[in-house]
Amino acid sequence: MNTSKNSPTDLTSTIHLSQLRPVPGSAHLDAVLEKLSPEEIEIVSQLSPERAMLIGVSGPSKGFRFLLKAEVARIGREVGCDISLDDVTVSRKHAELSVKNGEFILQDSKSLNGTYVNAISVDSISLKHGDQIQIGKFRFIFFTGKANS
Repeated sequence: MNTSKNSPTDLTSTIHLSQLRPVPGSAHLDAVLEKLSPEEIEIVSQLSPERAMLIGVSGPSKGFRFLLKAEVARIGREVGCDISLDDVTVSRKHAELSVKNGEFILQDSKSLNGTYVNAISVDSISLKHGDQIQIGKFRFIFFTGKANS
């Protein structure tokens, strides 16, 4: 039996607790709405059911608003993307947000750092009003007009 301290079977892992964050719950949406400006609350309340909006809530995108008007919005670092996020934590072609049968679908484009919804890594997901999206160091809240109908 090998009892050496440097045995090749010894494994060590490190968890950085400072980088963990809670999964948003229903109280999260209330907290987010409280932080919106009166103008943003008015805009969100007037979204029609077939429209949606991303509002940046932290990181370099804080205060950023993007109204989803097209059937597909490409998100990435590339200048030609509909939502261009200029940071190395974002892949050139990171994700797509599309409307299919009245649902808003976020799909990761095999990005290096992944796409997260409510702190969970996703390949493809149907978004709901109040979902938190993280792409690189950019965080957005997804709002849909369906919540107004």
